[in-house]
This record gives sequence, C-alpha cells and structure tokens, in this order.
Amino acid sequence: MTSSSLRRRTDRFGYLFIAPAAFCFLAFLAIPIGYALFVSFRRERVVGLGLGEGGREQIWAGLRNYTQVLADPEFLGSALRVLVYGLVLVPVMLGLALLFALLLDSRRARMQRAARILIFLPYAVPSVISSLLWGFLYLPGTSPFHFVAGALGGSLPDVLTPHLVLLAIANIGIWGGTGFNMVVLYTSLRSVPGELYEAAMLDGCSELQTALRVKVPMILPSLIMTCVFSIIATLQVFAEPMLLRPLTNSISTTWSPLMRIYRDAFTENDIYSASAGSVLVALATFVISFGFLRLVRGQAFAQEAR
Repeated sequence: MTSSSLRRRTDRFGYLFIAPAAFCFLAFLAIPIGYALFVSFRRERVVGLGLGEGGREQIWAGLRNYTQVLADPEFLGSALRVLVYGLVLVPVMLGLALLFALLLDSRRARMQRAARILIFLPYAVPSVISSLLWGFLYLPGTSPFHFVAGALGGSLPDVLTPHLVLLAIANIGIWGGTGFNMVVLYTSLRSVPGELYEAAMLDGCSELQTALRVKVPMILPSLIMTCVFSIIATLQVFAEPMLLRPLTNSISTTWSPLMRIYRDAFTENDIYSASAGSVLVALATFVISFGFLRLVRGQAFAQEAR
C-alpha cells in the first residue's frame, strides 16, 4: 500500500470519527441559530378573520422586530439590571477565586486537597438546585439564619425585597462559580516555575509581595480567560431569578433579557420578537467579550509575545 493511499484511508477514518460531533453541531447549534436569525426578520400577519389554516401568514418584517425590542423600556431595564448584576458578581467572584487560589498555593497551606474539594463543591451543584436551596434560606419563614437571629433577640433583613434582591441573586452566582474559577487559577499557579519563587525569596520578597509581583502577573492570561467566561455567564443569567420569582414579588417576568425572551416566546407566543431579542443578546455578548479582550490583550499576553 502506497503512502498516498494510506493517507486517503486515514482521512476517511478521520471523517468518520468526527461525523457524530459534526452532526450534533449542525443539528443542535448551527441550524437553530440560523433559524432564529431567519425568524427574527419575519412577522405574522392576520388574513381576513384569522380563522382556519390560511388565517395567518408570515411576512418579511426587516428590522421591525429589532427596533421594537430596542424601544421596549422593559428590555432596556432588564439589560441595565444585568449590567449592575455583572458589576457586583464578576469582581467579587474572581476576587474570591484568586484569593483562595493564592492561599492554597501558599507554602503554609494545610489540607490543600480537602480545601480544594470544599471550595469546588458548590460548582458541582446544578444551578436549579442551588437557586431553590438559597431561595428557602432567604425566606424568613424557613431560613435557619432568621430563626437563629430571632432566638438571639435580633433580626436579619429580608434579602428578597426590591432593594436587595439583586444581591441575593448575585450571591447564588458567587457561591456556585467561585470554585470553578479557583481551580482554573490554582492550576495555572501550579504550572509557574519554582525558580521564580526562589529568585523572589532571594531578593527579599515576602510571601505577599511574591503573590502580587510574581504569581498574579504570571497567571494573568488565565485570570482574563475566567473573566471573559464570567461576563458571558452574567449576560445569560436566567435560572437564578426565574426560580426565585415564585418566592417574591420583587422579580418580574422581565428581570433579565433572557427572562423577557422566555416570556415572549412561551407566554405571549411571539417567537419573532423572542428571536430578535436572542440575536441581540448574542451580539451584545460577542461585542462585550471581544471588546474586553481587545482592551486587555496587550497587558495580558505581553510575556507570550516576547
């Protein structure tokens, strides 16, 4: 068998192996995205009395769905809430993840394996379960925190009120996402050459100075990566406010952009506005993520360009 025929045979087997993944990508990602984009430029028109099979028809709407979504004050309000939510969630979550990673990487750290598991464990809890868990912990009538505070003669604020509910939702995200980001940053710290730490010690750097001047700059690309992932997850927040909504009147059906899209599609049966809103959320996610990467690219990957 010649080398060319062997190469062709290997290529055929390669295509066979990637066929299931390619089929799943087309069936469950590419085709739905293309269909949503197509539907976002369509509208439904009532013909006559709107009865029977020919009572409604789809027509070309152009950018009408997009202008309608962007002019909706509920959509703009939900986008503003998610922006504030991200300003609370991302810095706190990544700050805690970096702190835990640095503490676990310290020479004085004890029981590192058990600590890693305990910090990572909340990430293994599905968001549906964690939202329900924290929801009952927030309710004054079922929360053990409120019970203990009442037994001690004090009281705790109701975090499900309109002024605090955003912090309550952000707390669920912080609790569930800190462990994953900590593992990513801790893994990056373990890959840093030990000679750098020894050189810092010889120069008289304390452990805090070594962490700030050596460790953090070395894992900056990983920190940027976790920040981008956190921004994407923030813009797509849905499960937490959706599951807390039955427990309080402070969360509307349009609290986040995805909740508004869900309401349009499955409550008001308006798939056209829902598709336009989905495209806008996807576009905003891409623009913000790409813009953030462009902003920090020079600082984050400077050492790789040398």
